[in-house]
Amino acid sequence: MTKADIVNEISKNTGIEKVTVQKAVEAFMETVKDSLTEGRNVYLRGFGSFIVKKRAEKTARNISKNTTIIIPEHFIPSFKPAKTFVSQVKDQVK
Repeated sequence: MTKADIVNEISKNTGIEKVTVQKAVEAFMETVKDSLTEGRNVYLRGFGSFIVKKRAEKTARNISKNTTIIIPEHFIPSFKPAKTFVSQVKDQVK
């Protein structure tokens, strides 16, 4: 499902114009991105959490040059679904 599909589905179910729904969806996504870039997690009860995970510094190999490189500590965005959401998907998708 794409962002356009989500906008169409919300518009169909609520009767709100697609343009308005698209602005709301994009504003939601921007708010989540802004919060995560500032290091703040986003919790949506019954849906899940958008969280920032810390990756430790690690050593990797560049096989083509046969050298060792250090990948510094960094942060990545992650999504952790709520337990109720996971159980609904498990029950429905077969």
